Amino acid sequence: MSYHDPVLLAECLEGLNIDPTGSYVDVTFGGGGHSKAILEKLTTGKLYAFDQDPDAKANLPEHPNLVFIAANFRYIKNHLRLHGARQVDGILGDLGVSSHQFDIGERGFSIRFDGPLDMRMNPSSGISAAEVLETYEEQALYDLFRKHTDIKGLRSLINALLMARATKPLTTTAELRELCEPLAPRGQWHKYVAQVFQGLRMEVNSELEVLEDMLYGAIDVLKPGGRLVIMSYHSLEDRMVKNFIREGKASGQTESDFYGVKHVPLKAITRKPVVASAEENARNPRATSAKLRVAERTETEWNRGE
Repeated sequence: MSYHDPVLLAECLEGLNIDPTGSYVDVTFGGGGHSKAILEKLTTGKLYAFDQDPDAKANLPEHPNLVFIAANFRYIKNHLRLHGARQVDGILGDLGVSSHQFDIGERGFSIRFDGPLDMRMNPSSGISAAEVLETYEEQALYDLFRKHTDIKGLRSLINALLMARATKPLTTTAELRELCEPLAPRGQWHKYVAQVFQGLRMEVNSELEVLEDMLYGAIDVLKPGGRLVIMSYHSLEDRMVKNFIREGKASGQTESDFYGVKHVPLKAITRKPVVASAEENARNPRATSAKLRVAERTETEWNRGE
């Protein structure tokens, strides 16, 4: 079984507009599919590949142009500077969970297997999904699922979670699935449970906060004319990327100057998200929810602001 089939590979490479002598970043190395394709196009250029999951190291090719950074991409600017890279020509992000992570029951990401309720991208960092369910107060649990899902009737879910842990902590994916079964709307069991798992996973890994920090960091390290290529798999991430490209902020609007002109650090190359072909969807079901957006760094002097 493949560790992870790269989604929209040709489209990602086209979006990066690769210069064989340039410097590029793959913030989500995973199975290495995108990274290896980038390396094939480089001559004297460099590729800096990030991944916090220790399993990803098994996929590293021996290549003189590759620098692997075993870290969360949240602090992209700091890590690149530690490796002497102050500016780069392109950044690629393939967000979400890899096929490998979903296929390993022990990681706790998938509703298909029984395993510990972990869900950490980096198993040695942070708190697990089981710890979230055991320690979060009622309001914190409600806020978690309201932020990361569109589940209706959240109070029923929260009450069921609180009642369950009063008897015995939830520690396995099977226990969480069983708790969700009677709560799911008729005919929507799979979607309901998948959203519960998604909400927990995003909380455990601070996925939206990490993405926002990476986007701001990317602006600081991209050269003018450099490309930002981001592929997301659900609406929350895609909306954040879209807003950031359009406004220079992941949420809210950038203020205009005296003349009504917005000074934003990116210009969109793709006006609408690029999606996979029917052929790719049939070959790789994970591609069906992928949305790819490409932007280019402008010459605009920019500071983050708050």
